[in-house]
Amino acid sequence: MTEPLVVTLEGALTLETAAACLERGLPAGGMVFDFSGVTRVDSSALALLLAWLRRAKAQGGTVELRALPEPLLALARLYGIDALLPLAA
Repeated sequence: MTEPLVVTLEGALTLETAAACLERGLPAGGMVFDFSGVTRVDSSALALLLAWLRRAKAQGGTVELRALPEPLLALARLYGIDALLPLAA
């Protein structure tokens, strides 16, 4: 079994930057997105997470989310989708 690829995100994850992240393809297999370097988020970050989850599922892969910033978790709770997010233990 191969180890998942860890992608560390940095800086702002907002409307201005989320599209560029989405354009990058997801490799097949397991992915871990580490948000420890993210400094600012808006609802675009949440849309990006959902898109990554859909793509991974379509490709038969997995996604794990680490160190989500509290503002992003608050948005997920506000929209009622926090239970959908595969958070790392």
